[in-house]
Amino acid sequence: MTADEQRIREFAYQIWESEGRPHGQDARHWEMARKLAEAESRPAEQSAGKVRRVSKPKTTTTTTATPAATKTTRTTKATTIAKPAKATDAATPVKKPRTPRAPKPAS
Repeated sequence: MTADEQRIREFAYQIWESEGRPHGQDARHWEMARKLAEAESRPAEQSAGKVRRVSKPKTTTTTTATPAATKTTRTTKATTIAKPAKATDAATPVKKPRTPRAPKPAS
């Protein structure tokens, strides 16, 4: 048995154990292990050239008012209303805790 076959056997065993030792999946486990061993033995130069390129997501730039200009912004259905900030307000607004709902009446 060659070193490659031994490595494939070890990978296949690890895959079989990780899947809960199912019966009848030996061919699939062996093929997965063969691919893993092949990828592991490939030199770094060859695998580095085959990197899949992913395009960067498109970004949009929006301009917002500085914290000194507005305290909070409240949105209604018709308009957006900005409240002026006070000099003593913190840069980040603090959310008020939600009031609990009344319990449902028994039916």
